Amino acid sequence: MKRNLIKSKSEIELMRESCRIVAEVLKLLEISIKPGVTTKELDIIAEDYIRSQNAEPAFKGYGADKKNLYPATLCTSVEDEVVHGIPCDRKLIEGEIISIDVGVKKNNYYGDGAKSFAVGKINDEKKRLLEITEQSLYKGIEKALNGNRVFDISSAVQKHVEEAGFSVVRDLVGHGIGRSLHEEPQIPNFGQAGTGESLKSGMTLAIEPMVNYGAYKVRFNSDGWTVKTLDGKPSAHFEHTVYITDSEPEILTK
Repeated sequence: MKRNLIKSKSEIELMRESCRIVAEVLKLLEISIKPGVTTKELDIIAEDYIRSQNAEPAFKGYGADKKNLYPATLCTSVEDEVVHGIPCDRKLIEGEIISIDVGVKKNNYYGDGAKSFAVGKINDEKKRLLEITEQSLYKGIEKALNGNRVFDISSAVQKHVEEAGFSVVRDLVGHGIGRSLHEEPQIPNFGQAGTGESLKSGMTLAIEPMVNYGAYKVRFNSDGWTVKTLDGKPSAHFEHTVYITDSEPEILTK
């Protein structure tokens, strides 16, 4: 991960544009997520829209392994897939949940956001999983304040999730974002409040709780990307790109 922590006002304006497109993609996809649609169809909608805004899909072609770069615009993670599910011809089924993660690069600056959606009608347990995960994101964002520390965010997420009887994934983290998709600092979703790197005005963070219905352990699929819950129970994921200011944090992907 690269270090490029403090952003100027002009850099924030450029990030605002990328983040706007992220938010619009998620809003656009909400209309299309229903039983029978394939994750590949959702991916095409997203890529077409991003390119129509003179921007690029940030995830496509991303990765450290040159032989296995990420092949799509979206990460579409269904049911027990936590993150990095690859779009394909699989049709969504009534009662499932799907996490859509999207990154956008425009004018050399990045935006990143994710939201989990119900496919048609879902049961009460999954509804509650989505609600608690989204609430935990906002609990974390509330702690993204000048003078606080990274683990103030982490601890707020963990407390809210575990009090509800769910678990936070420990093998994956949120991250700084800006001129690179992934920058320092790393932002786990668990930890001790009052510890970790100091947060400062001008930092931009992608805060992203990944919450499992069952235990926190995960496994990595043989495709080198898809992460699934070890116990096969569902998982939810919400993410915003956030700008730390001198006062309240600003959500750039809202």
